[in-house]
Amino acid sequence: MSGPATTPGTAEVELAIGGMTCASCAARVEKKLNRMDGVEATVNYATEKAKVTYRGDDVSVGDLIATVEATGYTARPPAPPAGAGARDGGAAGEGPGADGAAGADADDLRDLRQRLFTAVVLSVPVVAMAMVPPLQFANWQWLSLALAAPVVVYAGWPFHRAAWTNLRHGAATMDTLISVGTTAAFLWSLWALFFGTAGMTGMTHPFELTISRSDGAGNIYLEAAAGVTAFILAGRYFEARSKRKAGAALRALMELGAKEVTVVRGGREVRVPAEELRVGDRFVVRPGEKIATDGTVVGGRSAVDASMLTGESVPVEVAVGDAVTGATLNAGGRIVVEATRVGADTQLARMAKLVEDAQNGKAAAQRLADRISAVFVPVVIVLALATLAGWLLGGAGVTAAFTAAVAVLIIACPCALGLATPTALMVGTGRGAQLGILIKGPEVLENTRRADTVVLDKTGTVTTGRMTLLAVHTAGETGATGEAGDAGEAADAAEVEVLRLAGALEDASEHPVARAVAAGAVARTGALPAVEDFVNVPGLGVQGVVDGHAVLVGREKLLDAWSIGLPDELARARDAAEAAGRTAVAVAWDGEARAVLEVADAVKDTSAEAIRRLRALGLTPILLTGDNRTVAEAVAAEVGIDREHVIAEVLPQDKVDVVRRLQAEGRSVAMVGDGVNDAAALAQADLGLAMGTGTDAAIEAGDLTLVRGDLRAAADAIRLSRRTLGTIKGNLFWAFAYNVAALPLAAAGFLSPMIAGAAMAFSSVFVVGNSLRLRGFRAVT
Repeated sequence: MSGPATTPGTAEVELAIGGMTCASCAARVEKKLNRMDGVEATVNYATEKAKVTYRGDDVSVGDLIATVEATGYTARPPAPPAGAGARDGGAAGEGPGADGAAGADADDLRDLRQRLFTAVVLSVPVVAMAMVPPLQFANWQWLSLALAAPVVVYAGWPFHRAAWTNLRHGAATMDTLISVGTTAAFLWSLWALFFGTAGMTGMTHPFELTISRSDGAGNIYLEAAAGVTAFILAGRYFEARSKRKAGAALRALMELGAKEVTVVRGGREVRVPAEELRVGDRFVVRPGEKIATDGTVVGGRSAVDASMLTGESVPVEVAVGDAVTGATLNAGGRIVVEATRVGADTQLARMAKLVEDAQNGKAAAQRLADRISAVFVPVVIVLALATLAGWLLGGAGVTAAFTAAVAVLIIACPCALGLATPTALMVGTGRGAQLGILIKGPEVLENTRRADTVVLDKTGTVTTGRMTLLAVHTAGETGATGEAGDAGEAADAAEVEVLRLAGALEDASEHPVARAVAAGAVARTGALPAVEDFVNVPGLGVQGVVDGHAVLVGREKLLDAWSIGLPDELARARDAAEAAGRTAVAVAWDGEARAVLEVADAVKDTSAEAIRRLRALGLTPILLTGDNRTVAEAVAAEVGIDREHVIAEVLPQDKVDVVRRLQAEGRSVAMVGDGVNDAAALAQADLGLAMGTGTDAAIEAGDLTLVRGDLRAAADAIRLSRRTLGTIKGNLFWAFAYNVAALPLAAAGFLSPMIAGAAMAFSSVFVVGNSLRLRGFRAVT
């Protein structure tokens, strides 16, 4: 159950903690665990996980769970591995334990949704009758009681339960204030209905803003009790729904692996589940299939597309003796691979571990409301008790004293505070979705304000992520004779002929470079002619007969094998292409070199504009890629990134190290990426922006998702996030301003609970209206 030992006699375990409602809950669990002998624990509220190092001789996982449960929360041990296969790795999200955890999360969310539905349906008529006098028919107050009781007791039960847990441990959070306020309002309403004058037939509840010292015997506050419960439950529900995806990045990583594999056993090829692979097994990988696990090629040649793991846009040629990585794609011929690493030892599993460590290493996102409530809640409760005592000592009756104390609790009850974050977030995220921007939660917004450096993955982010035919250089194109128009027409005709013949031949190949040439040829010439005697020359190119011409397309070495040399102008074109980081493809037919084609991962048309917008937001762009430096610097120059800000030829784990190094320099780092190789770096960065056109692993690891796949959306996402954060802060300020300003009036008896409820409602309306202004956000065009 435990992870690898950190030092002799110690072990590590990660527990899933349930029942935490704010950052103070995480602090309480962490404090209790650290009080155990030989235990060091870090509890992350954002991921709801506890990472614990303990002495295995003195403490067991069961002891740790028991301590958490004694503190008032739940804990689950890690899920057991699914097996020893290529996809287990002991990773979160796999195995039966993970299914149970996911089921528990779904049950919690379903329960919260049912409570929210109950609260909304029953609270609307209660609030309407209290605030609109014409709706107050005879004995309306008793219907209000019948409707409000289930809201306060059933729907609000999570708040009461948390408040009781906090009380037992001598703590107070927003749950305490919600529970005390709604319970006090409800109990006072019961007293007024059964023992005061509020239960009399014909009683009305005028909605007026007057200051009077009423004894409160004729007033009920059921709308405050029910409305506050419904509003706060709505915020909790949306928060819980977003946090439910905590382990999605790891599951997305592990889903990349092959599900089945063709193993060679006893001279026969047998199809088996990938998890049954063992070190030393030999398995067949056909064109278009994923490589099941890390291994060494023992038969055949091919081109392997590793862009999903390494970010390298050009497929890598592999032959006997070369190492290959699990989850990469065989884009060429049939190969036989001997497995060298399986399970937790594979590169894919190690990357999953990197993502997990980066996520757990993030500081707990302690929301602004919780930070303020740490002081605000105890002060309000003490003030309410002081008000009650002061009025009693001053000679006022019990009814008047209790009325003033309830008014203090009601005016401080955090209705607007509960709306401040979810309403701004819902409006901001709704507007973002219309613009192709997905914001995962309020905890990421603070990081958008602090970010000063943006690290950009190259492949699929700044570039298209696919090979594209960029240029055609034909022999004699600079030495054509005749009028300019005739020369241009001759050059065009030569290009069309080159593309017809080369494209037809490349169309018969599955190599990504060949697919780029064929696609470019189809776009320029239309239908391609048929090919005869097609031969794939491993590692060099292809040859065949097209329209009666013996055509060669591939590396210069392929032409050398046929004693065909490149003329000077084509050699210069080849050198220029390679200097620019592009792949040069030679074309020859009938014993003569005819052209050089330039193929590369093309830069997106919008990338240069996106870089300018990011600079305008005060961010320093850095290009980070697994490609070679020549390619990286060429791309950087094209989009306007300084050469000193190019970091090339990095492995996936190196990307995480680069982000950490920048953070160690005091920078707040935003990371934009789209591949699996970016997932760990996205999780490690202070702000992760995932391109929605990328892999699920990158999308789930990011804090913001850019659905459009347009890098300009990154600038819009940061602008929208900063605007949303500003709105949340404004909401929090005004929510407290209304309440705090009225607290002295309530304590002095100049504010009845009814007026307190009205002021609280007005602050809620203000907060909602302020949040709706985000609907006017516009993307820069």
